[in-house]
Amino acid sequence: MKKKKNNKKRYIVAIAIYIMVIISIAAFTGVKAYASERTNDDYSVTLSVPDNDESNSLSSTLRILLILTVISLAPAILVLVTCFTRIVVVLHFLRSALGTQTTPPNQVLIGLTLFLTVFIMTPVFTKINETAIVPAQEGKIKTEEAIELAIEPLRDFMFEQTRTKDLALFTEIAGIDTEENPIETREDIPTSVLIPAFVISELRTAFIIGFVIYIPFIIIDMVVASTLMSMGMMMLPPTTISMPFKILLFVLADGWNLVIGNLVRTFYK
Repeated sequence: MKKKKNNKKRYIVAIAIYIMVIISIAAFTGVKAYASERTNDDYSVTLSVPDNDESNSLSSTLRILLILTVISLAPAILVLVTCFTRIVVVLHFLRSALGTQTTPPNQVLIGLTLFLTVFIMTPVFTKINETAIVPAQEGKIKTEEAIELAIEPLRDFMFEQTRTKDLALFTEIAGIDTEENPIETREDIPTSVLIPAFVISELRTAFIIGFVIYIPFIIIDMVVASTLMSMGMMMLPPTTISMPFKILLFVLADGWNLVIGNLVRTFYK
């Protein structure tokens, strides 16, 4: 039976490959026939060497490559240089404190985090669009200058949320802040040093908020566990009884409004 099943699977795979080959040959034949109907004038290609003015700007192929690179790195950029990290960590702490395991599900938490990130980062994105993207599209500035102008608003945002202690840690590790060349302004700190300092600052802040969120729910767990032990119901898991009370407390206190409101306010100093 196993040999028959394996032979059947191989037969299906062979048929699929055969169909794909036929489709590819048909498509190639159609393209070739279409190309033969066109005149040489329709396929004329002009090669030109850019002048001094055009040589300073990136070619279209390099621009496409740059765009694809940015798109592939977009998730990491979104997570590491925006408020995404702090929000998603706090929301996961909240779910763990409630003890609801997978409620809300990860898709809901990530979606909420994305919209909150867009809400908080809107002034930064607007500034990037006005100072870098629009002038670059209109040809007023070069691509290299547009990239530098686009990074500046993000750097300002990260500097506002980063602790001086974390910056000093990474500048010391990188060997930038020395007696011969001390750091005097923000421009002296490279972005490669700023980003990890910003990330660990965000993690520290998120853990502090998560600890504060945990306190009332831990008290409920302790009260329920003590009550069950005094009643001799030691075999009953305390979380089974405490979770409805924690959810009730969270709903009555309008927890989502309190947590999300105060979390967003932490970015407005």
